[in-house]
Amino acid sequence: MLKQHTLFEQLQYESYQFPMPQYLGAKFPLLHWIARFIPDNARVALDAFSGSQSVSYLMKRRGLQVLSNDLLAFCHQAGLALIENGGEVLGDEEASALFTKRSDAGSLMRENFAEIFFSSEEATRLDWFRANVRALSPLKQAVALAVMNRSLTRKVIMGHFAHTQALVYAANPVRIKRNPSIAQPIQDIFSKLLPEYNQAVFHNGKQNLSFNENILDLLPKLKQVDVAYFDPPYTDSHSDYQAFYHLTETFTRYWTEKSFVNATRRYEPQLWSGFDKKAEVVESFQKLFALAADIPCWLISYNDRSYPTVEQLATLLKKYKDVTIETKPYLNSRGGKGSVAGSQEILFICRNKTRIFVGE
Repeated sequence: MLKQHTLFEQLQYESYQFPMPQYLGAKFPLLHWIARFIPDNARVALDAFSGSQSVSYLMKRRGLQVLSNDLLAFCHQAGLALIENGGEVLGDEEASALFTKRSDAGSLMRENFAEIFFSSEEATRLDWFRANVRALSPLKQAVALAVMNRSLTRKVIMGHFAHTQALVYAANPVRIKRNPSIAQPIQDIFSKLLPEYNQAVFHNGKQNLSFNENILDLLPKLKQVDVAYFDPPYTDSHSDYQAFYHLTETFTRYWTEKSFVNATRRYEPQLWSGFDKKAEVVESFQKLFALAADIPCWLISYNDRSYPTVEQLATLLKKYKDVTIETKPYLNSRGGKGSVAGSQEILFICRNKTRIFVGE
C-alpha cells in the first residue's frame, strides 16, 4: 500500500517540467539514474548542495517534502522560486516593469561589469532591474532573480563569468550564428525564459523550504530527514563555483562591501565553503558525515578525478553507513566538475548499517 501511494505521488506531478539549466556540474542529465536510488518510503529529503535545483525539483515532483540548500545566494533564489514556491508566478506586466528606468538605482553592475560582460547600457538596465525587483513579493522576487540569473548565463558565451571574451564573441558573426543569445538584449532573453519558469511552479502539498547556508551550519537545525543528497564541489576537479558564477552572486546579493578584483571583477573575500580546497575538504567531509549520521539514507554524487579519491571517501563513509557504489562513464565532455570523456560519475548509496543481534 505504501508503494502504491508513493507511485501515485510520483506520477501526479509529472507534467511539471524543470527549466533547462546551464550550470556547471548540474545533474539534470542524470536525474533518471539518481531517481532509482531514492527510497520508496522517504517522506523528507535534503538536497544539501542544491546548485541548479534539478535534483530538488525531482524530489518535489515525487511528492517529498524538500529541504533545498546552497551556499550561493543565486542558487538559493532558484530554490525559493521552484522548490519553496507553490503558486506565485510573474506576470508579463510585472516583468516589463522590472526594466523601467530608476533614477535612484545603484550602479554596482555598471561600475564593475560594463564593457567586460555587457555594454554600459545593458549593465545600467541590470541596475534598474535590481532596484525594481524589490517591489515584488519575496517569492516573485525569487522568480524574477532566478530567470534573470539564467538569462545572464545565456547572454554570456560559455555560460559562466571566469573569462573576459563575452563582448568579443558577441560581436563575432560566426559565434552569433552558433549561439544567437549572445547578441540578444537581456530583456528579450528574460521574456523568452519567463514562461518556462512560470509553468514549472507548482505545489506538491508539502512545506518545501529553500535555505542559503553552509551545510555544516544548517544540518544541526534539521530534524527527521529521511534521505540526504550530497553533491559537493568536486575538489581538485574544476570546482571553483565562486569564480565561475561571481557575477550572478554579486547581482543577487547586490554587494556594496566587497572588493572586486582581477579582470573579471570577481568579489573578494570569497565565501567559506570547506569543500572546495584540498587542505580542508577531508575534515569537512568528516564533519558532514558526523552531523548527518541520524539520516537513514545518503546519496552522494562524486567523480573519479576528485580529491579525496573514491576509495578514500568510501573509507570515510563506511564508518557511518553500509556503502554501495554505482558508476556511470562520461562518453562526451560536459564541462565542469571533472565530467570529461573518460571519467566516471560516482554515486555512493549509503544506508544505515545492518545490525545483527545475537541471542544470549
